[in-house]
Amino acid sequence: MTINCNGKLISLDQPNVMGILNVTPDSFFDGGKYKDESSILQQVEKMLFQGATFIDIGAYSSRPGALEVDEATELQRITPIVTLILQHFPDTILSIDTFRSNVAKACIERGAAIINDISAGVQDKNMLSTIAELKVPYIMMHMRGTPQNMQQKTGYEDILKEILFFFSERLAAAKALGITDMIIDPGFGFAKHLKQNYELLNHMEVLNVIEHPLLAGISRKSMIYKTLNTTAEHALNGTTALHMVCLQKGAKILRVHDVKEAVECIKLFEQLNAQG
Repeated sequence: MTINCNGKLISLDQPNVMGILNVTPDSFFDGGKYKDESSILQQVEKMLFQGATFIDIGAYSSRPGALEVDEATELQRITPIVTLILQHFPDTILSIDTFRSNVAKACIERGAAIINDISAGVQDKNMLSTIAELKVPYIMMHMRGTPQNMQQKTGYEDILKEILFFFSERLAAAKALGITDMIIDPGFGFAKHLKQNYELLNHMEVLNVIEHPLLAGISRKSMIYKTLNTTAEHALNGTTALHMVCLQKGAKILRVHDVKEAVECIKLFEQLNAQG
């Protein structure tokens, strides 16, 4: 439960928070919000001050039906942001949300520490070998298809069994290349409809059999706001409620838009556990 992030050993024995920074114009919640240096740095400073262990930067929106972004555009968006953040906050542990090996390599070479791949190496056949070469922690997420067509790929006979099989295959492929620091993300909202998301959350502890740290990314997602008949903007309370469930099911990283509330949720969870 320890990962090596640019020489820093980060323990995941206790839960940590990963703050989301989308530098895309079309992300489902904060698209277009952080588009200049000042707003980006202010948000990073805020998330670090509130207790984020990691900052996850994405330059390719993976919301359902999002427009395809070519590799050159993704690189153009993300690499200056990596440099900017590390110039001002050099101790920041940056995670890069990309499924492209060239983007991963460019960002790691500029000082980023972790790669967060929504496709677990399926979309880019060079990703696993690149991670092995870079020797960085790797977050692999379960998804079918692409963000453009994943919501047409929700036919499962047994969703938990199929997710376990997916991770067993992907982890074996990664381990064969010598990759050791791996985190799994069940991929809430990715090729899963609303009922399936809750089935997955309700039985998420099953994934602990894999014996790799578990990341939960449910922040402000449609599984929350559609259930509550509201919008992503008004889904913070619902997010916090389900974050506690994620922690009880074994999540070691909460990937969130709202760091302060997630940190508070973890503190309450730890206090609850301390009584047991």
